[in-house]
Amino acid sequence: MTSEVGLLDKVAAYILRQKGKQMRPMLVLLSASVAGGINDGTYRGAALVELLHTATLIHDDVVDTADMRRGIPAINALWKNKVAVLMGDYLLSRGLLLALKNNDHLFLSIVSDAVRRMSEGELLQIEKTRRLDIDETTYFKIISDKTASLISTSCEIGAASATTDEAARRAMRECGEAIGIAFQIRDDILDYLGKPDELGKPVGGDIKEKKITLPLIYALSKASDGERDGIISILKSDKKRTLFSRDVIEFAKQRGGIDYAEDMAIRYAEKAQHALSQFPESKSKTAMQKLIGFAVERRS
Repeated sequence: MTSEVGLLDKVAAYILRQKGKQMRPMLVLLSASVAGGINDGTYRGAALVELLHTATLIHDDVVDTADMRRGIPAINALWKNKVAVLMGDYLLSRGLLLALKNNDHLFLSIVSDAVRRMSEGELLQIEKTRRLDIDETTYFKIISDKTASLISTSCEIGAASATTDEAARRAMRECGEAIGIAFQIRDDILDYLGKPDELGKPVGGDIKEKKITLPLIYALSKASDGERDGIISILKSDKKRTLFSRDVIEFAKQRGGIDYAEDMAIRYAEKAQHALSQFPESKSKTAMQKLIGFAVERRS
């Protein structure tokens, strides 16, 4: 990440101070270990996905006009959007160059498809947010592309670094996809139930950004026409969203939206465990099973 440009190094140093869970590189390493064994290519793959993930987070904060990331000011809040966008581009290019330098062409193919899916998912969400017409099918399409694609990529790259067995790669890809969906559903639940000091961001942020996620989608499907119209009226108004976001959260709880979302997260975690079950028992497999459990139980 080092460069001859002073500003770039300064921003990079700031990024390195705010490490997140590093779940994606962890999944690369665990998947490789489960599928055959960790090697130099596995470490390059882990670095590649973390660079790509960090780049997408920086760009997401620009898209969402978010001022905070992991409890501290976001890059765009400190250095403005232009620097944030260019920094994200730089990190992505560093990851791609790392793969090219070492002829990891399969990694590039897998990652390029993930970038395509993430872009499509983000744009689909923007389109549906404007119209406020998102349904459950569309929701799962969005989170599959936006979040699960990179987690799936992490697991597939890990397997690809360790084995040429297509079935193993496919199983790990399916495992990662299910983990990613469960992880995002849990994230959306925490936006309704979480604590700001644990999340590192305000609760109800999705509502304020007009993002309709699974707890609210389900609650709206069980509401009367009058209740539905009232909630949609709140979402359409910038002022009402700020004043009445707590009312929307309470509505989702009362209409069973949280319980339904939690059940769906567990269902996808079970799918991930099933995909993992075909691999032989090992310490890494046990660790990966625990990570799947963490995805649906975490509080931040």
